[in-house]
Amino acid sequence: MLNVTKNVENGKAEVFAEGRLDTSTAPEMEAALMEIIDGLTELTLNFEKLEYISSAGLRVLLTMQKIMKKQGTMKVTHVNQTIMEIFEVTGFEGFLTIE
Repeated sequence: MLNVTKNVENGKAEVFAEGRLDTSTAPEMEAALMEIIDGLTELTLNFEKLEYISSAGLRVLLTMQKIMKKQGTMKVTHVNQTIMEIFEVTGFEGFLTIE
């Protein structure tokens, strides 16, 4: 299960993900992000309440990173130890901006 909440204002968006970002919920996350991505100059993904991310979730992050690199910036905030370990093992911490 995944809950996605979005705050969008003046070309900036903060997206809060709560639960699990996996094979069954990645399409939902991607759809929620694609709804708002046009015209964004700053995208913040708040993972404070994200419990797990799978390779399908990582693919969504990679897609968003590629889009945002062309039109602005993207950062991931409030990453817990479990998610950070996944980023480290997969090498995602090397190209994501994590705060």
